[in-house]
Amino acid sequence: MVGRIPVMDVEPLVDLGRQPAKATVGEPFPVTATVFREGHDKLSAEVVLVDPHGTRRDPVRMVPQGDEPDHYVAWVTPDSPGAWTFEVQAWSDPIATWQHDAGIKIRADVDVELMFTEGRLILERVLADLSPSEARARDLVTAGIDAAGDTDRPVPARLAALEAPELAAVLREHPLRELVTVEGPFPAYADRERALYGSWYEFFPRSEGARKDPRTGTVTSGNLRTAAKRLDAVAAMGFDVIYLPPIHPIGEVNRKGPNNTLTPGPEDTGSPWAIGSRDGGHDAIHPDLGTFDDFDAFVERARSVGLEVALDLALQAAPDHPWVTSHPEWFTTRADGTIAYAENPPKKYQDIYPLNFDNDPAGIADEVLRIVRLWVSHGVRIFRVDNPHTKPVAFWEWLLREVRTTDPDVLFLAEAFTKPAMMRGLGAIGFQQSYTYFTWRTAKTEIEDYLVELATETDHLMRPNFFVNTPDILHAFLQYGGPPAFKIRAALAATSSPSWGVYAGYELFEHVAVKPGSEEYLDSEKYQVRVRDWGDPEATAFEGVRSLAPYLTRLNEVRRAHPALQRLRNLTVHRTDDEHVLAFSKREGDDVVVVVINLDPHSTRETTVHLDLPALGLDWNESFAVHDELTDQTWAWGEHNYVRLDPFIEPAHVLAVRRTR
Repeated sequence: MVGRIPVMDVEPLVDLGRQPAKATVGEPFPVTATVFREGHDKLSAEVVLVDPHGTRRDPVRMVPQGDEPDHYVAWVTPDSPGAWTFEVQAWSDPIATWQHDAGIKIRADVDVELMFTEGRLILERVLADLSPSEARARDLVTAGIDAAGDTDRPVPARLAALEAPELAAVLREHPLRELVTVEGPFPAYADRERALYGSWYEFFPRSEGARKDPRTGTVTSGNLRTAAKRLDAVAAMGFDVIYLPPIHPIGEVNRKGPNNTLTPGPEDTGSPWAIGSRDGGHDAIHPDLGTFDDFDAFVERARSVGLEVALDLALQAAPDHPWVTSHPEWFTTRADGTIAYAENPPKKYQDIYPLNFDNDPAGIADEVLRIVRLWVSHGVRIFRVDNPHTKPVAFWEWLLREVRTTDPDVLFLAEAFTKPAMMRGLGAIGFQQSYTYFTWRTAKTEIEDYLVELATETDHLMRPNFFVNTPDILHAFLQYGGPPAFKIRAALAATSSPSWGVYAGYELFEHVAVKPGSEEYLDSEKYQVRVRDWGDPEATAFEGVRSLAPYLTRLNEVRRAHPALQRLRNLTVHRTDDEHVLAFSKREGDDVVVVVINLDPHSTRETTVHLDLPALGLDWNESFAVHDELTDQTWAWGEHNYVRLDPFIEPAHVLAVRRTR
């Protein structure tokens, strides 16, 4: 039913309130509503958060949003993890009604004493509600009562006393609520900060510490122990999460050879995503990588240098996975009696059998939950889920709910490059993070539109993680853009999204595709061990350009130094006069960062950047200093600013705003 003061169109709501909206500890989120009433009397509204323990927090007053007089917003901030709710409360506001009417009538010499009398009666009601400890507020209200009733004082002076800013502040803090309408409670779940903010680095343990015999060409695989030695370097670059592809036994039946060929040699390692062999399945570790003791040591070493371990959760099986024998009903049998392997036409994955959740959904669900809890018991608190869009959404909703019940700090990242409805649906039912279309957004307009979409339209459903590359995705922009392209994409991802990531080799500018028009790497690490020389960080990486590692390090340092870059919902796009120069800002309290990026890796661009100064917390005519966190230069800026960005020197400005007054 509609309340006495109608409150409608409350947001954020996910699935009509059946699912909690996304929230993060420490990050403000907006609550909006349409609030209106009959007649001309004024109304007010506020939002009340209720924490996971049922404690009601102090209300936050809603204010009109934009040009719509009946659309209100308040920003609220959960300060602890767990299941929160929020309410929107609206009421008839006699104080605001009197302030409006008195300001007009008294100045027009209409019902002057009646207005003062009504004002005195309202102030007396406020005074009665004030506690004795609120001495300053009581004095201000008492002074207002005296002014309203003092007919010996000039009318303008009496009105000025009643309109004094100090008294108005007291009245705002102590409203008189009449005809109160409450809508809610509505759910929101606050995850820990890592669900929103973090820098990810992906590597294959079998490649870290791998060696190639210069005489025979034989490659010796790395393992968890050798990979642990690389963690110091990853942490030194400022990354927060080390993400591992599957570390389980790899199937031998239909094993893929180098570059996804069907003719592997006896020494070929196969794809880690072809999980399972006679050595075990998802609850085992590949013998070449080590044991659970080795994994525990890896997790502990990562923790000691400030890294969280994320593990791939790929729900599929190689033809020789133990499940194929013990639970053949978990797979799809074709008309000829064979088990169907995975396909994404024209791609074929003969080494992988997808699960069929319709044959024994309860059995599969119980087994997956067992596996997840096994790895959680070994210190994994983050799972990157492979292709979740190929499994039932209802299954994920159940699994994530079960895990959250016992381990609410465990996070799941949805690796789903698919239709928007599925991507948003996976976020809505519980995935804490989501892969995005970022990789394929390279033009200025499409980047602007996408950043605004993620920050303001889908923020209650999904949190983005901007990976600049993956073992599967080497975009043409990186293939043909040279070293500037790698800097451009890294700077864009690291500053526009609170979570971003790189796959090992990015800092070495690995950019060669298996063939023209493909996004697959040549000699993809998915199918073979890659031997890299990390020994000399100053070694030439590509076209005379040094390793990008120092640049990635600086980006992560800047992210840690600026809370504004650790938030999602605070982004504003600014106008530039060049179709290849992008400008946006992020603001968190007094921390304001303006980012300007040349999106053209081949040419220097000169243009004017036009800033929305109120979005930066500044007046339109205000001048201020900006300090470039990448080049250590400082300039005086205002509303309109000339920039010149040479991609071969530095394609981006990351500017910390410093007020000059």
